Amino acid sequence: MDRCIVLVDAGYLLGAAASLLAGEPSRSRIAVDHSALVQQLREQAESDTERPLLRIYWFDGAPDRVPQPEHRRLRVMPRVTVRLGALTRSDGRWAQKGVDAAMHAELTELARNGACSDVVLVTGDGDLLPGMMAAKEHGVAVHLWAVQAADGDYNQSEDLVAEADERRVLDRTWITKAVRARELAGPCAPPAESRPEIAAILSAPLPDTALAPASRRRPEETRPRPAAAASPERVPAPKGVPTPKDLAALRAAGGTHTAAPHPTNATLRWSSDKGWVDRPGTGAESPEAAGMPTLAQLTTAEQRWADREEDITAVSGDSYEVGQVFARRWMARLGDQTHLQRLSGMYPRIPHRVDGELLRYAARFGLLAHKDDQIDENDRYAIRAGFWREIDARTETEHATAAE
Repeated sequence: MDRCIVLVDAGYLLGAAASLLAGEPSRSRIAVDHSALVQQLREQAESDTERPLLRIYWFDGAPDRVPQPEHRRLRVMPRVTVRLGALTRSDGRWAQKGVDAAMHAELTELARNGACSDVVLVTGDGDLLPGMMAAKEHGVAVHLWAVQAADGDYNQSEDLVAEADERRVLDRTWITKAVRARELAGPCAPPAESRPEIAAILSAPLPDTALAPASRRRPEETRPRPAAAASPERVPAPKGVPTPKDLAALRAAGGTHTAAPHPTNATLRWSSDKGWVDRPGTGAESPEAAGMPTLAQLTTAEQRWADREEDITAVSGDSYEVGQVFARRWMARLGDQTHLQRLSGMYPRIPHRVDGELLRYAARFGLLAHKDDQIDENDRYAIRAGFWREIDARTETEHATAAE
């Protein structure tokens, strides 16, 4: 039939993209707009083959072959079929199992049944060579696509390249339309595309008073400094990202020594685990915080089903957006709006039960995928920032309405 099919080895495509954009093949180093990527694959395939697209097959690995959030989003997209192999961990590294065999079987079956006239392979593994040769023997034109190699060399099997009918390299410009690198240069460096309030938190140096209580400082730290030693520069704290308590002390001191001015109206707020607010001696939260309803308590079975559909089809999985979506649902389902006012007044705390549920919700969007079961620190800040922005927008609107 005069139509084309695209077979994508996601491990190769995204791993090579991570190497190109972030310098290492870890998929946790990149953020992917899957909708945009699928659309680009379709348009490029139809342009190269001059045939309409029948289907895109997306081959990837998953722990126990259980679909991850990105797979659930992909498989409901038009003309996309997801095929999963196993994802296993050995010596601290993730490895796909069964993906190449599944691609080989699909390729030969499609060619044998005359399902297409052209097939596009996005892969670099030489194990696909027998399948490519079989497809050619059945009269199918094979197009092989590569991702631009980070070192300028090939990142595909030489035999695979030699056997293909047509070849294309997806360069950096093509890749960056749907994929961007996550900046993880260091714990105190703001992300390359971070929002101003997050960048201010991450780049702010600590005041001297925040480094350590006087009772725990070394004797030389408590001695008066000579006048010649006085300097407007502060030595950044060795412990990494400053806590809200540190920043509160910095603002109390006038905030004149910040490397990046912290906006006075910034609304990035932190969970109580950062210690800005001193807890009672028992370590228990206040009754208001302990009694704050969770989203799960406010959600019916029908709403839970609708939320799942929205998560799969409409939520991109961006850390900031995830926090916004969670906050919008929580506020929309509050029967007693006094809870919203109480939460807004708990600045900068997020009650533990709400904060824990927020981070568990964020984990559904692949923020834990290919990591050691923990959310990156910058992502946690962005998740909470999105949450508080929605809370602020709602409370500010209500205040403006009341003032009128």
